[in-house]
Amino acid sequence: MTHAPIPEHGWLSSTYSGSNGGECIQWAPEHAQATGVVLVRDSKTPAGPRLSLTANSFAALVAFAKQHS
Repeated sequence: MTHAPIPEHGWLSSTYSGSNGGECIQWAPEHAQATGVVLVRDSKTPAGPRLSLTANSFAALVAFAKQHS
C-alpha cells in the first residue's frame, strides 16, 4: 500500500525523544485528524515503511511504550 506524501512539517517527534538524534519515532497528527489513520515512522528513515494504526491502536502503543520505558 502506498501513502500520499506527508509534508515534513506534518511529522512530529515523540516527546520522549532526545535532541541528540538517537532512536526516535514520529507521527503525523494532521493526517490522523483528517483521515482517522495514525501514521508512525522511524525518524532515521523518513522515506521508509510506516505503520498505519487506528486511533485506539495508537493509544495502546503509546500506553505500552510508557509502561516499558
